[in-house]
Amino acid sequence: MIMNAVTPFPLKKTDLHSKQSREGLARMIVKLFEFWGVATGDQAALLGLSSDSRSTLARYRKGSPLADNADLLGRVGHLLGIHKSLRIIFPHNRDLAYRWVTTPNRRFDGQTPLAIMLQGYEGLLAVRRYLDFERGR
Repeated sequence: MIMNAVTPFPLKKTDLHSKQSREGLARMIVKLFEFWGVATGDQAALLGLSSDSRSTLARYRKGSPLADNADLLGRVGHLLGIHKSLRIIFPHNRDLAYRWVTTPNRRFDGQTPLAIMLQGYEGLLAVRRYLDFERGR
């Protein structure tokens, strides 16, 4: 079982496609976006949704499960992985862990990690790889 840092919702690696797991993931990602202070349009972009997907995001906020879609679930996995790395890197400073995403970073040529993640799936991967590297130092 995996316990995440956003909510104590246990997930088994083999059941990510179950409705219950996707409901839990929706709760976690909505809460994470809230902690990070990500605007609704950016939330949609991070999840690979169109900017017109405000109703989809609203359903997630109300407890609807994430769509059973490999791209969406992959993005959510990377976003939660980024969050986990930040919590490990900054174990005693949650504010810094949450603020890091919207703070300009030299590693990204002065852009915020959020700006890099908004470039698409590759941006998500770039930020996650960077944090995984930093975490392993």
